[in-house]
Amino acid sequence: MARGWESKSIESQIDDASRNPALPPATPLSEEDRQQQLQLNNLMLSRTRIQAEMQTACSARFREQLARELAFLDEKIAALAH
Repeated sequence: MARGWESKSIESQIDDASRNPALPPATPLSEEDRQQQLQLNNLMLSRTRIQAEMQTACSARFREQLARELAFLDEKIAALAH
């Protein structure tokens, strides 16, 4: 009986996992590090949203406001990254 592509894919994944050594488990983050990572992710999402809005903004004043917000987010991201 012919095997479907799903079973072949699963078999391939199992073979790959058995050939490649497992990565060492990641150390758990402290609560402070986890909060910092969450805040950084939120800032990056906001930055992406503002960049998308800048591409579609028609008003020059609105684009200027978005540019100021983007600069502010870049400063916050840089502060958290260090």
